[in-house]
Amino acid sequence: MPIFSTFQKKMFLNNLLSSAFAVFGVGSTLIFYTIPLSTFEIMILIGIMAVSVIIMVVCEFVTYQKQIKPIKLAFSQDIHHLNTLQQAYEQVHIFPVLTVRRILIPHLLGLSIPASLLASIFIYTGHLTIPYYFIILAWAGAILIATMHALIDFFLTFRTIQPLLTYLNNRAKSAFNVTLSVHKNGFISIQKKMLTSSLFSAIFPVMLFSLANQVHIFEQQGLIWNEYWSWASIILLMVIVIALSGAFLLYKNIQQPLNELQNAFHNVKNGEFQLLENTYSDEFSQLVTGYNHMVTAIKERDALNKELLESFFTVFAATLDARDHYTAGHSIRVANYAVQIGEKANLSKKELNLLKKSALLHDIGKIGIPDHVLLKDGRLTDEEFYHIKQHPVIGAHILEQVNLTEEMKPILPGVKYHHERYDGKGYPEGLREKETPLFGRIIAVADAYDAMTSDRPYRKGMSVEKALAIIEDGKGTQWDPYFASLFIDVINETTITETKNNPVSVS
Repeated sequence: MPIFSTFQKKMFLNNLLSSAFAVFGVGSTLIFYTIPLSTFEIMILIGIMAVSVIIMVVCEFVTYQKQIKPIKLAFSQDIHHLNTLQQAYEQVHIFPVLTVRRILIPHLLGLSIPASLLASIFIYTGHLTIPYYFIILAWAGAILIATMHALIDFFLTFRTIQPLLTYLNNRAKSAFNVTLSVHKNGFISIQKKMLTSSLFSAIFPVMLFSLANQVHIFEQQGLIWNEYWSWASIILLMVIVIALSGAFLLYKNIQQPLNELQNAFHNVKNGEFQLLENTYSDEFSQLVTGYNHMVTAIKERDALNKELLESFFTVFAATLDARDHYTAGHSIRVANYAVQIGEKANLSKKELNLLKKSALLHDIGKIGIPDHVLLKDGRLTDEEFYHIKQHPVIGAHILEQVNLTEEMKPILPGVKYHHERYDGKGYPEGLREKETPLFGRIIAVADAYDAMTSDRPYRKGMSVEKALAIIEDGKGTQWDPYFASLFIDVINETTITETKNNPVSVS
């Protein structure tokens, strides 16, 4: 696959460039320009390096093939298992770390061990006149150079893996409708990157200079190991402390805005849209400004969507009621009564919003009832009443076809079960007591009250007092006693308030 082939080529070029710089650039300069060598000795060292490089390449190639295997597997199959894509995704995420391990173990050892052994043999046979002590210094230099090589490859690999991550994620979305994620062990913090790079950037030049200077001093004045390195150790310790302190202060400086943005995005995910104070004068100022623009746009769009949704439910309810002018406004009134009961029952704002929507659509199933049944003036036959009793099921079925979001699914029970009775003699399923969902029990009271107090072609609407008396008598049989009592209190309180606000004058 082209994207995988491109990745392989870039990894090869990254390794080649960093190796050329670290091994053949810095390493060769350290050896050939620090140690006085004859032409014959230079040729021997070049030969030693060539043999060692071949061994190093073989060791590193074998390790690379093992590391790339899970990724290669995901790109070599036409039909993927989700697990294959997930494993490949995680392997790609940690590939920069794997690159560091590959360079610091098979790369370093594959080069240094053969080079040390061959150099020792040539020193022993007299073909090289350098002391064995230089092999120890060479190991120190090799570790430094390998670390620098690993650091360069680490950051280059981060850029190289981006197309693979995008492809694997898109593949998982299209094939399995799943977004891939990386486990915590694949997470590499900015703090670690900054501390490592700052520490190495500070120490590497000093260590390299110290090694080269040690070799030079040895050549000029003889071996003074203890005296020189006791001094060099103090300098190195100071450099380490300064590097760590600088990196720590720098990280702390960027940690606060990062944490603020992270928490803010987490709040957005939970539906909390709060703007951030922009107190920064660097690039974070632009990030915070962009975040605030995003939140403002989301809030505006969210408010508009809510208005549109509320209007849709209200208009839809009115459209349903328009089939019969005698029931005009029924759904809206039932929704208002249901919300009043819900408020009295201390339901949350979210529950009240869903209850209102459920009540507005509680009779949506009547779309499926023929006009000659729905609009009949006289008493319904058993067959016609059977058709009427299907409207809650029809309504729930209609809404199920809409593919409601998880947030909107709670409106279904109110539509389907608002004709259930507390004693189990209702329809469509004959549920008893609290088997009937919450919204169904609330809407049942509101629906019955509005039906009793509204005019019909075949009868005049009941008085408020009579309707409330029927609800009182039906507590525990037809209606949930708790919500029936709450509704009676609501209507009585409303009546008292209206009487106070509109007193009847006596002449």
